[in-house]
Parts: sequence; structure tokens; C-alpha cells
Amino acid sequence: MNIQEYFTRISYNESHKDADLQTLTVIFQHHIRAIPFENLSMHCGETIKLDLQSTYNKIVRKKRGGWCLETNQLLFWALQELGYDVCILGGNSYEPAEKTYTAEMNHILLKVVIKGNSYIVDAGFGGAYQAWQPLMLISGKDQPQIPGIFRFLEDNGTWYFEKVKRKNYIPEQSVPLTDTPELGNIRKIYTFTLEPRHISDFQELNTYLQVSPDNILQKKSICSLQTTEGLYALVGWTFTEMKYNYTEDVDLVQITTLKDEEIEKTLKDKFSIVLENKLVP
Repeated sequence: MNIQEYFTRISYNESHKDADLQTLTVIFQHHIRAIPFENLSMHCGETIKLDLQSTYNKIVRKKRGGWCLETNQLLFWALQELGYDVCILGGNSYEPAEKTYTAEMNHILLKVVIKGNSYIVDAGFGGAYQAWQPLMLISGKDQPQIPGIFRFLEDNGTWYFEKVKRKNYIPEQSVPLTDTPELGNIRKIYTFTLEPRHISDFQELNTYLQVSPDNILQKKSICSLQTTEGLYALVGWTFTEMKYNYTEDVDLVQITTLKDEEIEKTLKDKFSIVLENKLVP
């Protein structure tokens, strides 16, 4: 594994002498715009291994993406290589349908400490809930970014991560959104504690997500990538292009239903992904 090869993968060619916030922010943005959040391996008959070398080969050498366990593990390795004070944390994501957080830890995120300040860095949430910059770990403070306003709330050692939602404008020619947003404009994302974790703590989860038929990652093939203006997402046969803050506090959402033969081309053109095995969306 080679940090320069990783930099080439994320198209980063600036100085990285200082392990400071500015460098972290730029590397993070290159990472989320180059490496899709995707679970296509599960829908191509491939096994996802959680060791770093496999993750590195898949994302850096084969130019694939990965889910949170992979893309944040790779980022963790890169930040360590660059001299950052970084540790892995475990999260429990919010299930809107159940209106509750998962009982089991099912998400991985990173905490980076710079000059005594802690930041949450998470390249593995994907879609419209992906932050674009490191977030300062501070309770109750609104942190506006281009994707929206993010905030943390802390209660008795448990941290809650949420986002203020914006309205979506969907031009008439596109298919209407089936998911009606929940009432209110706050979207809960996940909870976490500051107990440091090791990647091995997620081995069981990695296996479980690949065999359990009732989780969302088994039910849907997902690929999303942050762009300079918003994001691209391919879920099953549905391709969505989102442009943030298209007009004041409104995101433009364009939705297209793809035919089978368009899937491969869309993955290549929009996500720079060429699969080795056949995808069954």
C-alpha cells in the first residue's frame, strides 16, 4: 500500500506536509468525490472482506467504491499515514421506517483530533446525508455546509448526529419521489459514543450484512457519489441527480428510471466504475 497511489486515486496533488484541518478538509473532499459509497459487490456475487489490503486493492487499484466499513477504513489508514491523531468510532444508524436507532452498532466513523479540537470525519454515509467537511465535535451548534446544516447533540455520553432537511424541487418530467419526507425538517442520522473501536469489532457486522436478507443493503443495490454541486445516486434502476441549493434553500432533484442495458454505461460514465462481474440490481 502506498499513500501516493491513494492520492492518485482521489486526484489529490497538493502539499500534505501539515496534518492540519485545511489539509484534512481537502483530502476528505477529494475522497468523497472520487470514491463512491456502494454495495454493488453484494449484488455481483462478490464477498466483501474487511482486511485493509483487500479494501485497498478494491478501492485504490480496481477503482471501486465501498460501504462505510471499507471507505472509512481506507481513509483511517491514509490519515494515520499522514500523521493525524485519528481513531475509529462505532455508530447506530437511524431507521426512519422504525422511527428508532438500530440496537446493534452498524456504522463506522472517524474522530480526528487537531490542536486539541475533535472533529468527526465520515466518508461512508453516502447520499444526501454525506457531510462535505469535517464536523467539529460540539453539542448543539449548527454547522452549515453546502449539503445542509448538520449538528451534534450530546446526552450523557451518547452523541446524536442529525441534519436539517431542505425542500426538493422535482421537475415534472421526472418520476415522483415515492419516499415522503418525515414530518418536520430534522433528519436523524445516527448515534455514537467516543469509545475507540478497532476494525475487528466490525467483522461480525461485515459478515452479517452480507447474509441477512432483511437489511436495506441486501434489498437494494446502491451507488452514490458526491459531486462539486450535489450528488449522483443509482439505487436499483433509479438514477438520481441532485443539485444542492438550486434556488434558495431548495435542492433540484432529477430522477430517471434506467433500462437494464443503461446500468453499465451509467456506472462507468457517472461513477467511473467498471464491474468485473454481472450486477443484478
